[in-house]
Amino acid sequence: MKRNAVVLLSGGLDSATTLAIARSEGYEPYALSVAYGQRHAAELKAAGRVAKDFDVVRHQTIEVNLDAVGGSALTDRRLAVPEAPTVGIPVTYVPARNTLFLALALGWAEVLGARDIFIGVNAVDYSGYPDCRPEFIAAFEKLAALATKAGVEGGEGFRVHAPLIRLSKAEIIRRGAELGVEFAQTVSCYQADPQGRACGRCDSCRLRREGFAAAGIADPTRYQRRAPKG
Repeated sequence: MKRNAVVLLSGGLDSATTLAIARSEGYEPYALSVAYGQRHAAELKAAGRVAKDFDVVRHQTIEVNLDAVGGSALTDRRLAVPEAPTVGIPVTYVPARNTLFLALALGWAEVLGARDIFIGVNAVDYSGYPDCRPEFIAAFEKLAALATKAGVEGGEGFRVHAPLIRLSKAEIIRRGAELGVEFAQTVSCYQADPQGRACGRCDSCRLRREGFAAAGIADPTRYQRRAPKG
């Protein structure tokens, strides 16, 4: 019997591969996207395309205005998105984003009777965000057991799956390709234009471009202009 799972789906390369993995492992995926005031809102349209490609049971988008919290170049247009590697945690870090996303997924999972949540965080080729680490995922699993009726009364805890967490970007791309992910449908750029075309300069674009090169797979990303080499 297939088990239901809530899959956080941003519309980017990593979350699309995570959805494909959940489907390949026999889960019935319910896809959850979050409109949090992100400047790269084109990723939400990409999430809809990916959800359709993988025939999810249901795809819903929840609106939460993290732009009201501020503190990130992804929600505050007064802050510039870095176009070169930075020291420490970059300004593209969104305070408490993955904590919030997982909390929303947890609530929906409890209502659905699901005990599995998938998230596409990565701790190898990433920008140094603290909420992409294995320690964070393990801590949230403990919280889920304590903070929910299902965890207290149900006798079965929640499992947060992070299948990409120890993979390189190249490994993620190869895995996604094996599972039929149409990467051209995804949007990863932090400052993609309304058509979903990537800037080719931000950290996310750099990691994506280098990942395709290392994987030996042609980069299908649509750029606003010719992408830099490397």
